[in-house]
Amino acid sequence: MSAKKPVIVYGASGYTGRLVCEYLREYNIPFIAAGRSAEKLNAAMKANVAGIETADFEVVEVPHTVSALTELFNGASVVLNTVGPFARFGGEVVQACWASRCHYTDTTGEQDWLITLEQEWGTKFANAGLLLAPGIAQMYTTGEIAAQLCLETPGLDTLDIAVFWGGSPTIASTQTILVNAAMAKAYYLEQNKYVEHQPDAGLYNLAIPGQHELALALPWGGTSHPVWFKRDPRVANVKVLGGVFNRALMLGVPQIVAAALEATKDMNPDDRYAALAQTAAGVMNTMPPRENPRVNKSMDSVHASGPLGRAHCVINGNSNYKQTGLLQAYAAAHLLQQPPRRVGFASGCQAFGHHELLGQLRSFGLVSKPVLTVHD
Repeated sequence: MSAKKPVIVYGASGYTGRLVCEYLREYNIPFIAAGRSAEKLNAAMKANVAGIETADFEVVEVPHTVSALTELFNGASVVLNTVGPFARFGGEVVQACWASRCHYTDTTGEQDWLITLEQEWGTKFANAGLLLAPGIAQMYTTGEIAAQLCLETPGLDTLDIAVFWGGSPTIASTQTILVNAAMAKAYYLEQNKYVEHQPDAGLYNLAIPGQHELALALPWGGTSHPVWFKRDPRVANVKVLGGVFNRALMLGVPQIVAAALEATKDMNPDDRYAALAQTAAGVMNTMPPRENPRVNKSMDSVHASGPLGRAHCVINGNSNYKQTGLLQAYAAAHLLQQPPRRVGFASGCQAFGHHELLGQLRSFGLVSKPVLTVHD
């Protein structure tokens, strides 16, 4: 390699990684597509990244070790990590980012990973002037944008968040769901303290905007929102539920998770992870097709309340994985031009601004204008 390209997409051959590369091309940002298999990376770039022939990129095969990743990251500025489950595979990437002085983002919603990052790495990254921003993805950032719009009305301290999307999870997302359910607790925020979701509560019935039929929802590991807003002095309570619009698919999720947990409960962590990964492959073992905006819709709804006020914000969109790819690419574009609003451990909105992120999503036709209703 000659001059190091400023952005590295780690896990670029995966479904989300390909979309990150696609939007980096649209921002005209040179990048390295990195991962453990050059063969898979080259095939993915050639067959699955629209417009790749006009992108300034190169493919690099790298072992998943701190030393190898540090060598690769040296000289770059931003690492966009899509290799999960992050609680299992993210540690080496974060350590290599800190050693090579690179900003770090990922697409996680794993609460245990977020809490670990804040506790173990937040101060180190802040002292180095670096951003540590996990969870920049549609399922977390678009809902956070809606929450931040509600919180522009002073005096609201409680967030009730619903996140829904069309389609089905990718291979990696399915594996993360099972591993996270088996090996980590899910929390909501109550009076600024983490409270565990009832593990056997089953499916929740939600009335969501835009349909008469009740939707089925789950805590989805608690998501990242309670972690982000625990550090926000305006907010005391956060609860998040989410799901897919496909009711039949949602009905099957608790049974699949319960069966996997029961079958692996007596295994050691490594064996349990391997068994859960095999179960996940049985549920979803093919790459989903490219998103269709008529099918792959998204809906983020936030009810914010306080003692004497109410606000409700709904953001309708499409192509949730494309939203994730765009948000990651914009994070890189911002970081290459100016420092983030906050260094160390921070969400996408805290680092780049919720109006700015909303503007990017709207300019690419991925979300409609938010519907914000305020009663104060």
